Amino acid sequence: MRIIVTGANSGVGRATATALAAEGHEVIIGCRTLGKGQQAAAAMNGNVEVRHLDLADLASVRSFAESVDSVDVLVNNAGVLGLPLTRTKDGFEAHMGTNYLGHFTLTCLLGDRLRDRVVMVASNSYATARLHLEDLNWHRRRYSSWAAYGESKLANLLLVRELVQRGRTAYAADPGMVASEITRDGSPLLQWMGRALSPHIAQRPADGARSSLQAIQTDLPNGTYIAPRGVAHQWGKPKPTRLRAKATDPDSARRLWELSAELTGCDWAAA
Repeated sequence: MRIIVTGANSGVGRATATALAAEGHEVIIGCRTLGKGQQAAAAMNGNVEVRHLDLADLASVRSFAESVDSVDVLVNNAGVLGLPLTRTKDGFEAHMGTNYLGHFTLTCLLGDRLRDRVVMVASNSYATARLHLEDLNWHRRRYSSWAAYGESKLANLLLVRELVQRGRTAYAADPGMVASEITRDGSPLLQWMGRALSPHIAQRPADGARSSLQAIQTDLPNGTYIAPRGVAHQWGKPKPTRLRAKATDPDSARRLWELSAELTGCDWAAA
């Protein structure tokens, strides 16, 4: 299969791309920093290509999508965590803009060239989040980086719900707690936790990648959420897991899609 993995220059994305290439799939890494992507690809065995993709810039997303003639699986893996209030080139709050709206745009732009399925990399942080459709990009609320991250991940799960509703095949894959570089641009405390604590308490990227790999290959019911079960979905072998109602609410999913289409200029007709 031909598989796109966003953000596969490090962490779970890199482990996912490495495993897929070793299995004989054609892998396209979409990442913001080409040098890091090329370095990661050089360490992989198999057919791996690196292309520029900055999810915080919709012009970059459009350029990347135009370069893809066809793809079987899109793994929307890239993400940011713990940023101070930052805006993307299109004016979106950075967590929502990168983790969700960039991936929403990429998925929509690929359209019918996407032959099999979409895999959204999720997080159990959605459980404490509440989506604010009236202020999706934090113009009127007191900012919280953790809340912003959680909302972006809740949005990703609602995107899976709406993709299924619109006749597409989509799965959510939660890697659990993983020792990766996602905390590198966060607060000093978050960076310290990433350096000092994560290597001792978190899973390896290869363990976290198991959820995405299962979602790519599974024949479980469309829309299934795959996550580790240990200690509130942070460690262990991934399994089908029930989502909270807010992550599958059809009205919220529809309204979020409509708002996202308005913000990005991308849309699909309902099935």
